[in-house]
Amino acid sequence: MFVLQGFVKVIKNKAYFKRFQVKFRRRRECKTDYYARQRLITQDKNKYKTPKYRLVVRFTNRDVIVQIFSSDLTHDVCLAAAYSHELAALGLKSTNTNYATAYATGLLLARRVNKKLGLSYEGNSKVDGEDFNVEANEEGPKPFKAILDVGLRRTTTGSRLFGALKGACDGGIDVPHNDHRFPGSKRDGKKDWATDPKKHREYIFGLHVASYMKNLKANNEEEYKRKFSSYIKAGVTAENIEKMYKDLHANIRKNPESKRDEKAVGYFSDKKRAAAKKAADKKKSVKVAVPFLTKKEKAIQKKRENATKKAPKKVRPEHKGTTAKRSNAQRHNRVAQMLGNLYKGEKPIDDILKPKARD
Repeated sequence: MFVLQGFVKVIKNKAYFKRFQVKFRRRRECKTDYYARQRLITQDKNKYKTPKYRLVVRFTNRDVIVQIFSSDLTHDVCLAAAYSHELAALGLKSTNTNYATAYATGLLLARRVNKKLGLSYEGNSKVDGEDFNVEANEEGPKPFKAILDVGLRRTTTGSRLFGALKGACDGGIDVPHNDHRFPGSKRDGKKDWATDPKKHREYIFGLHVASYMKNLKANNEEEYKRKFSSYIKAGVTAENIEKMYKDLHANIRKNPESKRDEKAVGYFSDKKRAAAKKAADKKKSVKVAVPFLTKKEKAIQKKRENATKKAPKKVRPEHKGTTAKRSNAQRHNRVAQMLGNLYKGEKPIDDILKPKARD
């Protein structure tokens, strides 16, 4: 029985692999979307070397990072930065990475940028969840403008990215955007969007967290104590969480450049613990690089090692017989032995001094 097989085209042949071009390292590591980055940093030629600023928002497991970056030919330049762990010094009792904290971090960055550049734009002090875009004054400089850089995160409705965006806009930075992706927004028909400012305000002041706290406490108190242990320890309840965020916003506007405590280093309470952790991490990260050597290189290396080794000293055998040359030490030993025999009276002096006859 014969089976006819269809024609199968080999795609990944030798020619494919010869011409294969490896992608950039940060693309292989899934850290940078170069397709988006090219469009974010490309500046018009007629603007020469005018920086094009980006509002970069990134999230880690326990931190929110909001920065202002511009790109140069060889590197990126950071104009200002704000981190959510800095909010603890401004009134945030329990640091986290929720929507309300992302908003406060964006607000902190905006106030720092305006203070650094000497701009008088206060932004939106009445936070009601409505969309806000800063408008330029008739006299004086325009507001600072930056483009939102989301990295590799999905721009879904209600994402914390837009919390940081909203905070930056309310702080007085001009970030081009619309309100289609804020919490509570949804599509009304094919083209129109329906927004919900009331729900957006709840997210800004952490009321969605307060609602969950109440619900969990009523249904499962043990689970509530486990999930909100840091809130309970800091004295944060569902009733006072809104006041905490209001006071935080007021403190940010009052003094965005709050100084860190001398003993506070990152997530650690004192420098000794931070130094111990740093030393432990350094010890873990030390790796011994083992180079790959060919047979020829291994032979050369072995030859060099053998050449550097010190050859063991050859021990000269003791010479026997009267005709053999003796060292001074051997002569002295022989004389001492002869004198000892003479002293003991074993041999008469004439026998000792008498020369031996040669064969």
